[in-house]
Amino acid sequence: METALEDNSHAGQGPVLLDIGGDIGALIVTMPAALAGQEIEIRPVAAASSGSEHRHEPEHRHDHSHEHGHSHEHGHLIHVGVVGRPIAGELVHSAVFAELSEGRYELYVRPDGPVTLTETVRGGEVTLADWPLVDGAGWAG
Repeated sequence: METALEDNSHAGQGPVLLDIGGDIGALIVTMPAALAGQEIEIRPVAAASSGSEHRHEPEHRHDHSHEHGHSHEHGHLIHVGVVGRPIAGELVHSAVFAELSEGRYELYVRPDGPVTLTETVRGGEVTLADWPLVDGAGWAG
């Protein structure tokens, strides 16, 4: 039986569940609206210097909800879409990394943009960051 894939244009635009505690934290990055729809990838700084990370193949797609059918514990780098979310009557664009092991991370626009932001995530905490305006609009490429 063939399964048709449905487009869910509202995926990721609502509230996000953050499951943190112990050595697991979260990172929320406020993004420029110019990056809406782009994907931001995150990698541990140690993986970046060791070359041991595994990039997703270009055809690999996430639905940008937390439950996407596999764990990232097997070496894949995590990426999320930049989504506008209504906050206090405004549309705020953000990238939300809901479950990250404590550590230092580099973020960049997929597939291979330059590292644009480096942040430290602490277990049991939500780290808030702002994406830098690289070319005046947030695009680093």
